[in-house]
Amino acid sequence: MAAPRAEVVIDLDNLRHNTAYLAARAPGAELMAVVKADGYGHGAVEVARTALGSGATWLGSCSIPEALALRAGGITAPVLAWLDTPDTDFAPAIAEGVDLGLSTPRALESAAAAARRAGRRARVHLKIDTGLSRNGCPADEWEAFVELAAATPEVEVHAIWSHLACADEPGHPATDAQAERFDDAYRAALRAGLDPKRHLANSAALLTRPDLHFDLVRPGIALYGLNPVPDEHDLRPVMTFRSSVVRTKRIRAGESVSYGLTWTAKSDTSLALVPVGYADGVPRALSNRMHVRLAGRRRPVVGRVCMDQVVVDCGDDEIAEGDEVVLFGTGVDGGPTAREWADTTGTIDYEIVTGMHRPRVVRTYR
Repeated sequence: MAAPRAEVVIDLDNLRHNTAYLAARAPGAELMAVVKADGYGHGAVEVARTALGSGATWLGSCSIPEALALRAGGITAPVLAWLDTPDTDFAPAIAEGVDLGLSTPRALESAAAAARRAGRRARVHLKIDTGLSRNGCPADEWEAFVELAAATPEVEVHAIWSHLACADEPGHPATDAQAERFDDAYRAALRAGLDPKRHLANSAALLTRPDLHFDLVRPGIALYGLNPVPDEHDLRPVMTFRSSVVRTKRIRAGESVSYGLTWTAKSDTSLALVPVGYADGVPRALSNRMHVRLAGRRRPVVGRVCMDQVVVDCGDDEIAEGDEVVLFGTGVDGGPTAREWADTTGTIDYEIVTGMHRPRVVRTYR
């Protein structure tokens, strides 16, 4: 069988290591492996199975369809789905035992109606907005919201939760402010007669704020081996993006490469053509700004990144058709990483790996 022209290799051993490492960092809490967006581009079902076998006890998805895909994959562990459109029918999720993240009276009423149709209570997690100003119930509406939830027999309030805005900046005062608001929300829930679990910590807070672990932690990006905080942690990148050389050629000094002829050879050199481009997840903004690992060395990509291909300057080294090209990976051998791409283009590594879920990119597991 021919090798894929573009491939992401998912290292399940590294995923197991990361899950166990994160679980050990929060020994008093359960661990929810966040597998939204198809497992941050790594494959939600495979990631979920591996994480659940390595210390995770919960799964987090953004939407009900994502949660139901996990159920269709044979996964029976607790799953939380937290963001759907207002007209979403909650009944299929309730029937499959999916927990619902709710933050409005309308959503609560919809869940109650869906629970009646499904013939079982809905288990819900009520979200308080503690300062991120995205989803979540505003603080001045929270007391009425938890009282309504306590008075709604069709729902079981399992937890209250929120999300942190600046946990990836250790010492940022917003985190303490959000923690205080979260504590106020918890006390209001207790006054309403509820006895909920609590969860607040994302990857960054799991690693840096043990006081915010509470009953459950929700690592996302750290699960995939990408570190969200400045200090070092034993996290191993799970995704490697690779291709191979499809042809080589020799050009003379003064010849230029790719659209716009933005790079010109200063001396005679050999070029390697690699059949991946921005249609496969290589940002065009990396033109003349990226390296690959090829034949044991980092080598520069020269000229503009095209839709389907990039060109690598190999100097006087002998390169053969079929040689493996690593566009990003673990970095342990000095090769490029997703973080390197992100830093160069002014984004975050979350966007890089999540963006690798593309039709022409084959995903394999090892």
